[in-house]
Amino acid sequence: MISINQLSMAYGEKLLFYDVNLTLSAQKRYALVGANGAGKSTFLKLITGVEKPISGTLSIPKTASVGWLKQDQFRYEKSRIIDIVLQGKPALWQAMQEKEILLQQDLNNEKIMNRFGKLEEEIARLNGYSAYALAEKLLMGLGIQLEYHEKTLSTLSGGFKLRVLLAQALFQEPDILLLDEPTNHLDFLSIIWLEKYLKNEFSGLLLFISHDVEFINRLACQILDVDYGEIRQYSGHYEKFLAEKQLTVEQKQHEKRSAELKIARMQCFVDRFRASANRAKMAQSRVKMIAKIEIPDIKQSSRLSPLFRFKPIRPSGKMVVRVKDLSKSFQEKKLFQKLNFEIKRGEKVAMMGENGIGKSTLIKILLGILTSDQGCIEWGYETHRSYFSQDHHDLLNQSMTALAWLEKYATGLSEQSIRKTLAQVLFNKEDVLKDILTLSGGEAARLLLGKMLLEPANVLILDEPTNHLDIEATESLAQALRNYSGTLLLVSHDRHFINKIADRILFISHEKKLQDVKRLESITFD
Repeated sequence: MISINQLSMAYGEKLLFYDVNLTLSAQKRYALVGANGAGKSTFLKLITGVEKPISGTLSIPKTASVGWLKQDQFRYEKSRIIDIVLQGKPALWQAMQEKEILLQQDLNNEKIMNRFGKLEEEIARLNGYSAYALAEKLLMGLGIQLEYHEKTLSTLSGGFKLRVLLAQALFQEPDILLLDEPTNHLDFLSIIWLEKYLKNEFSGLLLFISHDVEFINRLACQILDVDYGEIRQYSGHYEKFLAEKQLTVEQKQHEKRSAELKIARMQCFVDRFRASANRAKMAQSRVKMIAKIEIPDIKQSSRLSPLFRFKPIRPSGKMVVRVKDLSKSFQEKKLFQKLNFEIKRGEKVAMMGENGIGKSTLIKILLGILTSDQGCIEWGYETHRSYFSQDHHDLLNQSMTALAWLEKYATGLSEQSIRKTLAQVLFNKEDVLKDILTLSGGEAARLLLGKMLLEPANVLILDEPTNHLDIEATESLAQALRNYSGTLLLVSHDRHFINKIADRILFISHEKKLQDVKRLESITFD
């Protein structure tokens, strides 16, 4: 379906990948993985034709349609949500629009009637009479409730706007579907729905980028790894891919050491007997053999892992926080009602919930940023809290360097200590002088986590910390939180991340109110 031959891509002096040869088959699902900046999104742009390679070819059958998750929601602000989805099939949308215009005209006109009949045939050929039902199914599955379908896109928040564009991409039903981080703005239930839909109902070639390991494991048949200046294909789940990749690297290192040792021994012989009358020919023979030995070229991996080490101050009291009969509504919309739970010292609690249930709002109420409608919150003795907001602009909202911003919060620490912390979260000497308003999502997330590393806290509260982190950073954060001896309250939709950390899960829903379980598998749905 997609044939790639000697494909190379670079930006300026930065080589992304070189001499890539791949064949991506129809009806298979490929996960594209790699570090931030390794070239994953660029690879998708090469397939769509948005970018051109510096060399090589990428071939797609002329009859094959290519669909992708676009990020241009601003062009649809005044459009009806249901219409945006229907525009995923331009030919169908155009026919439906023309039909609507003709319905306002004189249908007794023979010319108009003939055109109307042709449009009816075209709409039927494009499955237009089931189009609204499919569009509604996609929107509902992605958490856009029926009451919003006739409203304009401007009525939704940014994350929900991207869900509408995801529904549009799915509605297109292309032969080749390209998705760049499709789970970023989805909740737990929507991710499960998307997995099932792509696995059971989408029959084309799927190529997707994701940092959600569970999503990759449940969906991908093959993994394409962008690293070492190449794109290499692996089969099986993510952990198997990592093991195979590590084995390949170790084999290359072994081959390099063996070749270098062989050359060293021969060179020693040459140096010793080059001037010997009896062994000069043998020495010259060794020189020729040395010239023929190839030392494997081991490139530097593009993957880097930040170093997170959260060190709590003195322990809090046994009871960390107690919530009783907590309720919150916005205007006429009820978020949660009469919540009751308690978190004890040292517990690692993950909070999950249905779409729109107000998890971030609940966190802000616990922290005193927002007020509840009713109920009470009691924080325990000597609880010192550190908070990661999923909205990075809450704190990164004015022009200054990353170094100056962290200095503002890390009072009493030397510049050297602050620079060391920035290095731990992968800000090099040049990066520390970046304006925080220009940081990428991943950079902003790592900077906020760097702030938490320096805060004297025994309770960490994190709201969707992995949304913009790559897999390496997510794994490093999971390891640090697992080792943390304080108390943790975590909001996340990343199942792999939660399963590695949490010893308790609070799942909030409208019907069941609150489920307090040990594992994700124990959550029940109506």
